Amino acid sequence: MVVADANSGRAVYWGTGRRKNAVARVRLVPGTGQLTVNGKDGNLYFQFNPNYLGVIKAPLETLGLENEYDILVKAEGGGLTGQADSVRLGVARALCQLDPDNRPPLKTEGYLTRDPRAKERKKYGLHKARKAPQYSKR
Repeated sequence: MVVADANSGRAVYWGTGRRKNAVARVRLVPGTGQLTVNGKDGNLYFQFNPNYLGVIKAPLETLGLENEYDILVKAEGGGLTGQADSVRLGVARALCQLDPDNRPPLKTEGYLTRDPRAKERKKYGLHKARKAPQYSKR
């Protein structure tokens, strides 16, 4: 969804990403490439981990736009890995809002595909989802 920012009149591009239990609502605003998550600096939020930060900025780097848009994120649920992957999906979806021509390169890299893997539920009679009690022959 494209909305004009009330304060500055700049275009704002929205995208929502999900992964496991994490949900990220992402806004792309023309800027300098700054990442802000839940009001904190993105580097601080993701503990300066290059894996998380690389995952998040990958869609922008694919299109060569890493220093042209600020990423503003509201992330909740899950852990840092799930949140980082959900932010990546949100950024990719927002980039598709920005320009429909961005879709093919993002799709070939797999950035527009939601990862369906989630925690499997525990079954009765088992310790965990698949871990059975120890078998005793006698």
